[in-house]
Amino acid sequence: MGKYKLTWKDLSWNDFKIYLFAMFKAFLPKKNLANFDDLEEFIQTKSAWVSQVTLYGYLKTRMGTRYVLHFENDEFMKSVNLAKWNIYAVALQDLTFFIFSYLKSNMNYQDVNKAKEIFLKILDDETTNKMPQNIIEDAKKNFEERFKNIDWNIYFEALPFNPSALSLYKWAPIADELKTLDRKIVLNSVILKWDVVKKEFKERIKF
Repeated sequence: MGKYKLTWKDLSWNDFKIYLFAMFKAFLPKKNLANFDDLEEFIQTKSAWVSQVTLYGYLKTRMGTRYVLHFENDEFMKSVNLAKWNIYAVALQDLTFFIFSYLKSNMNYQDVNKAKEIFLKILDDETTNKMPQNIIEDAKKNFEERFKNIDWNIYFEALPFNPSALSLYKWAPIADELKTLDRKIVLNSVILKWDVVKKEFKERIKF
């Protein structure tokens, strides 16, 4: 078997579909989030959208007109792919915890173990999208550690998306000296995207 070479199409087609679909759906009437299947889809698609839009947006901002040329570099492509999946893994955790904390505090929903069930189901589904197994296993361990220590009554309003914002800062394949200059902008860009997701969730949730 020949060595597999990552290309721009490998990384971006699925991502681009998610991004375009999210933009398209913005103009459609949004159905209520009324059951756990709805919540699972919401968590998966919104986490993917935030991860991809913030990562690719940051790369494009830093690289300017040379942005597309970098995607001919195989090592850079591997770094982007690695960053994408690691950021997404944390984004999934953040949004899952946010939603179930919100449900417990505002809608008297008590079975927080459902959060773990949905999170694990999403990760299992992502194996078909080539999410690396080592990142899946690390995500499960991190989720379990956070799950044990979370305060469900306040998580949703206590900087719930800081971990995924810090994950973009950590994993983006940008030189460390440049990232240091960008830290505040990078973190704010993620939080602003999550603010959009939070607003939509509160408008659509009908448990």
